[in-house]
Amino acid sequence: MRAEKLIEIIGADFYTGVPDSQLKALCDYLMSVYGIDPKHHIIAANEGCCTALAAGYYLATGKVPVVYMQNSGEGNMINPVASLLNDKVYAIPMVFIIGWRGEPGIHDEPQHIYQGEVTLKLLKDMDIASFIVGRETTEDEVKKAMSDFRDILASGKDAAFVIGKGALTDAPEVEYKNHNSMVREEIIRHIVKVSGEDPIISTTGKASRELFETRAANGQSHKYDFLTVGSMGHASSIALGVAIHKSNRRIWCVDGDGAVLMHMGSMAVLGANKPKNLIHVVINNEAHETVGGMPTVAKSIDFVAIAKACGYPNAVCVDRFEDLDKELEAAKSRSELSFIEVKCSIGARKDLGRPTTTALENKQNFMAYLKAL
Repeated sequence: MRAEKLIEIIGADFYTGVPDSQLKALCDYLMSVYGIDPKHHIIAANEGCCTALAAGYYLATGKVPVVYMQNSGEGNMINPVASLLNDKVYAIPMVFIIGWRGEPGIHDEPQHIYQGEVTLKLLKDMDIASFIVGRETTEDEVKKAMSDFRDILASGKDAAFVIGKGALTDAPEVEYKNHNSMVREEIIRHIVKVSGEDPIISTTGKASRELFETRAANGQSHKYDFLTVGSMGHASSIALGVAIHKSNRRIWCVDGDGAVLMHMGSMAVLGANKPKNLIHVVINNEAHETVGGMPTVAKSIDFVAIAKACGYPNAVCVDRFEDLDKELEAAKSRSELSFIEVKCSIGARKDLGRPTTTALENKQNFMAYLKAL
């Protein structure tokens, strides 16, 4: 069904969420109608944040908000749903729109398989009524579901539309771009050249895919890299755990702006522990590019100032390859925690592939390499 029609049927005037490729038509429609408008549409840092933000909207207006997310975000939303929204606590109603990655019977990436299996179960366990919208679902069926939801919402409970692959269509074309010139895949090639045989932990999405393809193009082993294909926002914490317990080896974390924003508290923990062997590189394209290109708030914040405030002894920002190479070499030569923000354009090769090894193989090869160090 058309994304516009789903929004019309729900009838809300405030939307907040974290973008998802399964919901690209919905996200593009909201961006075309509202853009980023605090009164009507806010892209939040993570799914727990947008749930709390929506609760604030309800408290201020008495009207039911809508929260959208990929089903991987259910983990982030559980705390506010269970301890804030639930009718045994504050009875705050809201409608969730959840992209169903890893839907049983539909081919998907390994990080989505288990999440897809438990998506409906988690909603049931959180006492959230759900309705599945698939390719063949009619507008009348969605209208009937929303009519049933209104009684549920009126009782202070929550409801969710679970969106299958290809179920939402016909959004207007929205172009997402910035004014940065450096391309992420080339940035990763420069990092790989300087890092040599040092272990790299890379973040969710296209960055990990590009790292994998860079190794393949170079004829290098993939054993040097841990590809954090899921668990968005946690690559730097994984890197910290590795760095602390492999203190004799330089460890690199290749991160993204959306991932850092999702769990920015990790930077405070990194800065407090100051591992001397960790280099934290944040490739900032100001966008959730992997799921469609919708903006993050990274354009309006100062990651370098944040890193310094969190205790990183070294923090810089670069927007040219000459400066990137200089700062990568400087970070590698020092025995101190380093932070490098790299300004990046939006875009990737249309023929960008995916890792040809399984997640389990990636883990085993990486662990074997660490053990040998």
